[in-house]
Amino acid sequence: MSYKADDIMDVCLLAGEIMLKYGAETYRVEETLERMARAASFSNVHCFATTTGIFLSFEEKKEKEDLMQMVRIDDRMQDLNKVTEVNQVSREFVSGIISVNDAREKLEQIAKAPMQYPLWLIHLAAGVAGSGFSYLFGGGWFDLIPAFLAAMVSSLVVVEFERYLKVRFAAEFTAAFCGGTTAILLVFIGLGNSLDQIIIGSLMPLVPGVPLTNAVRDLMSGDLLAGVSRGAEALLTSLAIASGIALTISIFV
Repeated sequence: MSYKADDIMDVCLLAGEIMLKYGAETYRVEETLERMARAASFSNVHCFATTTGIFLSFEEKKEKEDLMQMVRIDDRMQDLNKVTEVNQVSREFVSGIISVNDAREKLEQIAKAPMQYPLWLIHLAAGVAGSGFSYLFGGGWFDLIPAFLAAMVSSLVVVEFERYLKVRFAAEFTAAFCGGTTAILLVFIGLGNSLDQIIIGSLMPLVPGVPLTNAVRDLMSGDLLAGVSRGAEALLTSLAIASGIALTISIFV
């Protein structure tokens, strides 16, 4: 089946945009887009992805000319379920199960779909993770409740502030400050004993685990530019968290 080059270009870039926006590794994005373009009978396919943009080019056999287009990625968040759904759409397209129009419709639905889990459940899970890590790092049973509350505050602040500030590092700085302040106040009023372990628990929802993991995987795959940029992003996030905690400790302790 022959497809129009513009249609394939749009579908491929939409798939790559969703994957890169929601936490996929750059090598996975490149491989997915190249397979989709080759499955549509285009040759000389090349894809180059960074953390902020995707370049895709291929040759149309009939016209004997190369087509190239790029898309910029401004927002980045974590929702690996959408990455999995896009991978499934690409597999169905490559296998010939769905057409390019069906693929576009499914990708648009994935892009517009809300997060798989409601925010209240995400904040609750962040609190449970924070209390668990607090105990894991040496805290007592009496420290679980304040670590749970402080981690929930950190998760709530980073989500709400990022929605208005549009600068993730500022939101993470504010969230670390608020989470640390909550931990200190709870220990001050007698709810909790180990301040250090409670503060550690409050920071767990902010730790850049996915960007750091993707940075290592990109570097191991030979994507040095993407790996270094993701590593720099994780480093800046860590500095924002450390600065927020340092500020709250210098004020209240």
